[in-house]
Amino acid sequence: MKWTISQLQKIRDKDLRFDELVDVLDIRERDPQIRDVSPIRVEGRADISSTEITFHLHLSGELTLPCSRTLVDVKYPIDIDTKETFLLKADGTDFYGDDVTVVEGDVVDLIPVIKENLLLEIPMQVFCEDVDSNEAAPQSGKDWAVISEEENEHKVDPRFAKLADFFDNNKES
Repeated sequence: MKWTISQLQKIRDKDLRFDELVDVLDIRERDPQIRDVSPIRVEGRADISSTEITFHLHLSGELTLPCSRTLVDVKYPIDIDTKETFLLKADGTDFYGDDVTVVEGDVVDLIPVIKENLLLEIPMQVFCEDVDSNEAAPQSGKDWAVISEEENEHKVDPRFAKLADFFDNNKES
């Protein structure tokens, strides 16, 4: 997913289309929450002019992330449509926008842009739907247990059990 500027300028009048699988396993070093990354399919086309190159990209694949409740691995699907612009010559201003990259040197590399888009796609919380009891977090331990709200609603604290009878006695008198 790298091209030199001269390669791209030679095909300026032609249509540059691509459909490749990219391995970005080293993205796990930037975010320890990512446990695994499938090869990312990068489909797209490029609009090439003398001053800029605009890539219209579609990224798809899977990230493996921890479940927020149980820490079990969850496959999170990735499906991103993005437009990235590479400026071949900087015009002196510092602000170009979020989707604009100034090319340093003579190589246009899409891999850092792909990684950035994947990192931005990671949600704050991921929840798994089906959990095996062998893989899930423990549901009880010494002096504690996970209970549902329904179980908790009908339980009376034994320290206040006598007070429940107090209101019944007032009604009778």
